[in-house]
Amino acid sequence: MIITLLNLKGGCGKTTLSIHIASTLALAGKKVLLIDADEQMSAVNWAGSREEEPIFTVAGIPSNTLHKQVKRLQDDYDFIIIDGPPRVSSVSKSCIVASDLVLIPVTPSPYDVWASGEVVKILEDVRTAITDYKKINAAIIINRKIKNTKIGEEVESALKEYNLPILDTIIHQRVSYAESAASGTSAIEEDPGSVAGQEIKTLVEEILQFSGLIKERKAA
Repeated sequence: MIITLLNLKGGCGKTTLSIHIASTLALAGKKVLLIDADEQMSAVNWAGSREEEPIFTVAGIPSNTLHKQVKRLQDDYDFIIIDGPPRVSSVSKSCIVASDLVLIPVTPSPYDVWASGEVVKILEDVRTAITDYKKINAAIIINRKIKNTKIGEEVESALKEYNLPILDTIIHQRVSYAESAASGTSAIEEDPGSVAGQEIKTLVEEILQFSGLIKERKAA
């Protein structure tokens, strides 16, 4: 399965989510490739800052032929996670073409909502252009929410206008995400039982349920 995280506004936490989703899948025994499609190479630099080898493969491919390269690589991995570029470009379109699922991280602010509209527009254009290629699913993730605050009704309403599913799992602004990034690890790697670790695990489970790869857990 190929998952792209894409938003055309910086600061939405794309790279952090990409690393944590990849880490969670790798810790579950999956073979994972994280592709850094951003010219800033944040994920590649993260991998280079580690004392030990990453628990998944990291490669920098900021190319408008990324979808062709991914096609050649996909049989070698259970999951390919793509950390997309922060602007409209041929690379961002290539990321979407490569994907089975596009996740749009949005912080609870009008600026992120507006930027998300551009991603939705590109997604619609690509879906229209490649109807004979494959189905591309998409969903929105509320990310970097500050604890004990409410997402404004206007933001929620605006997101619903894009007619995309909004995942139930909300990722909060936590110091542990930044601290783990600085040391080249991830919050779930350092402490799977932590609040951050459990939060990310819940997100990944929901992503897999949304994609039909695992069945939803029945209530006890």
